[in-house]
Amino acid sequence: MGLSIKTEEADRLARELAQLTGETLTEAITKAMRERLERLRAEQAAKGDYIERVQAFVQEHAHLFDRRPITKQEWDEACGDTPEQLGLPKW
Repeated sequence: MGLSIKTEEADRLARELAQLTGETLTEAITKAMRERLERLRAEQAAKGDYIERVQAFVQEHAHLFDRRPITKQEWDEACGDTPEQLGLPKW
C-alpha cells in the first residue's frame, strides 16, 4: 500500500510527529489518523443523541425546581425592579 504526501507541511508534520514519539512514519501517521477518527466519531455520536440526553436530564432534575408560573411582583422582586429598588414612589 502506498500513501503519497504531496505537501512539504504534511511531510514535515509527519516526520516531526514520528521523531517526537519514537515511532516510524507509518506508525505515527496511522496512530494520528486513528486518534482523529475516534474523536470525530465520538463528536458525531454525542451530537446524535444530544436531544435525548437533554430530555433525560430535564426529566431527572425537574423535581428540583419550582416550575410554577410566577407573578409580576415575584419577577420584579427577583430582577430588582420593585418601586423601592428603583427609587420610585409606591402607588
